[in-house]
Amino acid sequence: MKRLTASSFARRLFKSNSDHAHSQSPKENRENTGSYDAVNIIHNHDFSEGLHLWRANCCSAFVVPAGSGYHKGITEDVGCSYAVVTDRKECWQGLEQDITSRVSAGCVYTISACVGVSGAFHGSTEVQATLRLVYQNSETSYLFISRKSVTEEGWQILEGSFSLSTMPNQAIFYLEGPSPGSDLLIKSVKITCPSFTDYESSRPTSSCTDDEKIIVNANFDDSLYSWSGRGCKVVCHDSMADANINPTSGKYFASATDRTQSWNGIQQDITGRVKRKQAYEMTAVVRVHGHNVTNADVRGTLWVQAADNLEQYIGIAKAQVTDKDWVQLQGKFLLNDSPSKAVIFLEGPPPGTDILLNSLVVNRAAKPPPPSPPVPENAVYGVNIITNTHLNNGTNGWFPLGDCTMSVKTGSPHTIPPMARDSLGAHERLSGRYIAVTNRTQTWMGPAQVITDKVKLYLTYQISAWVRVGRASGPQNVSVALGVDDEWVNGGQVEVSNDQWREIGGSFRIEKQAAKVMVYVQGPASGVDLMVAGLHIFPVDRRARFNHLKRQTEKIRKRDVILKFSGSDSGCLLGTPVRVRQKQNSFPFGSCICRTNIDNEDFNDFFVKNFNWAVFGNELKWYSTEAQQGNFNYRDADELLNFCYKNNIEVRGHCIFWEVESTVQAWIHSLNKNELMIAVQNRLSGLLTRFKGKFKHYDVNNEMMHGSYHQDRLGKEIWANMFKKAHELDPSAILFVNDYHVEDGCDTRSSPEKYIEHILDLQDQGAPVGGIGIQGHIDSPVGPIVCSALDKLSILGLPIWFTEVDVSSKNEHVRADDLEVMLREAFAHPAVEGVILWGFWELFMSREDAHLINAEGELNEAGKRYLALKQEWLSHAHGHTDDQGQYSFRGYHGSYEVEVVIASKKITKTFVVDKGDDALVISIDI
Repeated sequence: MKRLTASSFARRLFKSNSDHAHSQSPKENRENTGSYDAVNIIHNHDFSEGLHLWRANCCSAFVVPAGSGYHKGITEDVGCSYAVVTDRKECWQGLEQDITSRVSAGCVYTISACVGVSGAFHGSTEVQATLRLVYQNSETSYLFISRKSVTEEGWQILEGSFSLSTMPNQAIFYLEGPSPGSDLLIKSVKITCPSFTDYESSRPTSSCTDDEKIIVNANFDDSLYSWSGRGCKVVCHDSMADANINPTSGKYFASATDRTQSWNGIQQDITGRVKRKQAYEMTAVVRVHGHNVTNADVRGTLWVQAADNLEQYIGIAKAQVTDKDWVQLQGKFLLNDSPSKAVIFLEGPPPGTDILLNSLVVNRAAKPPPPSPPVPENAVYGVNIITNTHLNNGTNGWFPLGDCTMSVKTGSPHTIPPMARDSLGAHERLSGRYIAVTNRTQTWMGPAQVITDKVKLYLTYQISAWVRVGRASGPQNVSVALGVDDEWVNGGQVEVSNDQWREIGGSFRIEKQAAKVMVYVQGPASGVDLMVAGLHIFPVDRRARFNHLKRQTEKIRKRDVILKFSGSDSGCLLGTPVRVRQKQNSFPFGSCICRTNIDNEDFNDFFVKNFNWAVFGNELKWYSTEAQQGNFNYRDADELLNFCYKNNIEVRGHCIFWEVESTVQAWIHSLNKNELMIAVQNRLSGLLTRFKGKFKHYDVNNEMMHGSYHQDRLGKEIWANMFKKAHELDPSAILFVNDYHVEDGCDTRSSPEKYIEHILDLQDQGAPVGGIGIQGHIDSPVGPIVCSALDKLSILGLPIWFTEVDVSSKNEHVRADDLEVMLREAFAHPAVEGVILWGFWELFMSREDAHLINAEGELNEAGKRYLALKQEWLSHAHGHTDDQGQYSFRGYHGSYEVEVVIASKKITKTFVVDKGDDALVISIDI
């Protein structure tokens, strides 16, 4: 195996000894930048002062004086001093000098070193020049400069160049490389910089053209030039693993090796090569290599540092990568602000696993052509696609999945399950027959049908059935699942117990052509009999549902208003022209925002114009405000709060605690029970005292239906105590529970029934639960299923908020339809008092293909639909006053402006329509 190395030899991470450093001050260095073209920045470059300012790295060194006759393998008489580096046991051992204060960011430096070798080796060996760079957080990287193949026959000139886009805390230049046991000989070293004028004309700037290459040496044609290790070593190869690993393109690839942390990897500084508010796409070809590791997650990440030294890590892409083949890692990123430093790197696999990189390219993200709205051919809404649903022909059309037994029996319900009654088309009563599945030895065994030819792309299908289980030791989960080629799709889940028939409902949509689609019912434990009756799968007519919701909205979101005009200038008001315009609907529509968003003025403009509530994505979470114990960071939250207050935006507090174990920061895991209890109390008192009165809501303990970290360690009463203490510290805030998959029928852990039990249990313990949060991360939403969940939860009499709504589809038109379903269902339900979207701007959302605005600020179809609904929910009216000087209309709740014209004088007044059942009479003095 031939290795081409940028840091070619195994090297330790060590602290440099610079006690003897003697150089210009940083100030002097900056002032003299323009005269570097004739100045060698290496002090004692010819060893005329012995080893002054030089240091041997974990080995020995001495200087051979001129004319001493000691040539250590050099045949000719050199006639000058030179250094001998000996007792070398590792390739990386050599001679170094600290040059930190003598180099500047952006300058291109050239190196010329006269070197030789002596020792027990055959043929030639390599000598290499390297820079070790140490940054503020003690992160160390290595920058390869040049390499030279050297023999014992004479001196060789090692030449190369380097530049630093930003300054590290420490820069150490050193020579290394010959085989262990051989001596490295150094006659002289010279490092110079071209003129300042040349530097200014060649340095990268933030105004780079779109065609400029952002990644330098993307295919490693120049070995490891411009690449370095992020806390590890990087090596360039033409092949490895006995030639079993070869580049898939080009001649070379790189490996990040000697990785001791998951964040170690290969990196390149791209400062000044990317612009703010422009979308970029990274494409990397990667694989992994290591003992006992066959696959691992590899992530592409961008680290940026702002002018005020605040740091941010931006996730670009993530892929499961194997040790068998090269895999493409692809993703996008966007910068809202212009950073002082930007570094792109690969990370992710566990320590000890090498990351292999064949190529990495960053380009301006291409804008895809606008999609067309899908128009399914011959769509027949509300018509069941399941064969022999009523089992009139026995089990014809059905088959058992797995080695189980099917038979038809009688005794099931005759009525269609409630969630399907409003959306299923013309239908007959159920037959009372059901499929009984026995001899089940696996949970996935049950009745199945292939429906490949009956499913149409982009249609949203509703699933409905009655299910029951036989005798079992406890509650059993039953689900309707779909096998779409090799993908499993959840079509709905329900928990069944007490030998009763239960309704199961769900939905699905297929957006790419599948070779095979199979539906099957599964779930109970092996040995438990499964019964299924009246399985229906049918496409839903969303437009018909929307018409129904519009009528509902008219009833609950509007109020009759009588404007009663009076005043000295009123005179005879009969027939006076009146124009009413609603300025803002009072219903809360909000969005998730994060600190970096508000650096983008386009983001701010859309947000302030179209939302009246906000929630912070991460900035208030415990792992953000106290990542290390006792080290608090409220700066980001403060800046977001100030932004919202300046723009009259109300704010939800998300969240005080998060009950899912994987979200709990490392230092909390190390606490014992008493220490954890103290930490919880400190979190409550610290957060709620600091922000008292500033957040209208708090999600007290996020996702208690899906986690129990604090309860497992502190006891059942801790949940209620969190609510009690939070209310004591900030009585003005409404305290919410908050969870996901409540509204879509696909998770038995957080079904509406389970959520109700959970809330009642908290209230029984004295917890002042003031609101119900439904997150709303939903796929292919179906109105009646969402509405059913809301109806069930509304019996508690608490306000319901959709707190984190996002819908996802690659086709913007389908995404717009999904969003409309969620917004109309929420707006038409009397128990819902607000909707918060979990973001709206591309690349700043937790789900892909969920955005309303593309990365560079273009409104897509989903965004247009949102604005159209907002406009629809504003009331405008015009007409004339009656003989009593009154004008009546029915309008949405919110703020209004009325304009009347009397005696050629235009008069404008404002008023507010709030909730109420009776007509609102507003007296307006003109």
